[in-house]
Amino acid sequence: MRNNTSLPRSTRTLDPEEPDPVAPHSNETIVAVATPSGRGGVSIVRLSGPLAADVAKQLTGRLPVPRLASLASFRDAQDAVIDQGLMLFFPNPTSYTGEDVLELHAHGSPVTSMMLVRRCIELGARMARPGEFSERAFLSGQLDLAQAEAVADLIESSTESAARSAISSLRGEFSRQVHDLVDQVTHLRIYVEAAIDFPDEEIDFLADNEVTAQLAELKNTFTAMRASMQRGRLLREGLKVVLVGSPNAGKSSLMNQLGREQRAIVSDIPGTTRDTLEQQIEIEGLPVLLVDTAGLRESDDVIEAEGVKRAIAAQQEADLVLLISDGSTSDCTTNEFVQQRQDQQYLSVVNKIDLIAGRTAEREGDQISLSALTGEGIPLLLKAIIEKAGFAETEGSEFIARQRHIDALDRAQDHVWSGVEQLERFQAGELLAEELKLAQQALGEITGVVTSDDLLGLIFSSFCIGK
Repeated sequence: MRNNTSLPRSTRTLDPEEPDPVAPHSNETIVAVATPSGRGGVSIVRLSGPLAADVAKQLTGRLPVPRLASLASFRDAQDAVIDQGLMLFFPNPTSYTGEDVLELHAHGSPVTSMMLVRRCIELGARMARPGEFSERAFLSGQLDLAQAEAVADLIESSTESAARSAISSLRGEFSRQVHDLVDQVTHLRIYVEAAIDFPDEEIDFLADNEVTAQLAELKNTFTAMRASMQRGRLLREGLKVVLVGSPNAGKSSLMNQLGREQRAIVSDIPGTTRDTLEQQIEIEGLPVLLVDTAGLRESDDVIEAEGVKRAIAAQQEADLVLLISDGSTSDCTTNEFVQQRQDQQYLSVVNKIDLIAGRTAEREGDQISLSALTGEGIPLLLKAIIEKAGFAETEGSEFIARQRHIDALDRAQDHVWSGVEQLERFQAGELLAEELKLAQQALGEITGVVTSDDLLGLIFSSFCIGK
């Protein structure tokens, strides 16, 4: 068998079935307050749709110069002034939504804002649904789906790292990497399809260096992409870390030390913590939600028993569990209370080394010895948390990601390896080509090349109104 890397291309369609062309928007014009509710210096009312220009004329008596802010008086149906502010007009298609967009910058009074919205509705607009402006931007091709999601992620970002990554996704970095991966899958599919269509070349796929090299490259790309996606997901969603242990093991002291404030009540009396207590912190750019819980023990106290039940429930929801024990005694967290998921990460924390003569902070595998009182060993714990989260392994990720992106990537990878298995077992190049096509479609779900109305509805309904 000869290695032929220049096979003629197949004449069949190699890309996934193209989705039906996006239907043009309805003739409806939407309106919403784009700034947060409440009082402030400025409130922005945003319109998008074919009536935007007409609304501007009816409200102010003129249409402003495109993309140039101008002072205007906004008037009601009786020509009374509602407010005075700035007006901006963005004609289609060079606007956020790809439609005519009008922005009214009024004073930040909730009453004034709603008067302007009501006036726009009187002039033919309707209230926008949550995320409808971004949805229209996606449907008109101004943004792909990953970029549209990045808009919401930027708004909700809780750390500087998350905000920078969301901006990178909004600018298309994430989408570019997805498209590069699609190109790799497509290139392999082209090669396989061509060999199927030209059987006289007598290619043995399993012995062909071209296929082997492309599969090896694909494997490396999938691995690197998933690691970056996991980091991006953590930046968006954060890491939930639950502190569990026996009463008086020092869970509350450790939470106060990690959070750098006296948030939890600390007492020598066992059972002080009766409920879960949460605090948001940041570790090397990673948003972390700390959850302090009641001490794990049998109790006849109804309130304390409920606290223990909630502590056990919190363990099940954790991304990472810190099992905290008192190193100065023989007391430790018992397995009968620690009910972890099979896939759950944990760290064993031996506390109160300050009470043990000659004992210093150290880390041995998944066990860290420290003092929550003095802070000795806290850097070791923070580093271990980052490592357990898989955050340190993928430094350099420049985009935000969601769990649905990871799921789509995993499905794409499964399709590729399923196709390889079919090839190895049955010498079935047709089955490999079909699995590669399904992999393309799975990756297309990330950017919205392949999607469904139900998915779009779910994604954009989570946006705030006015975005």
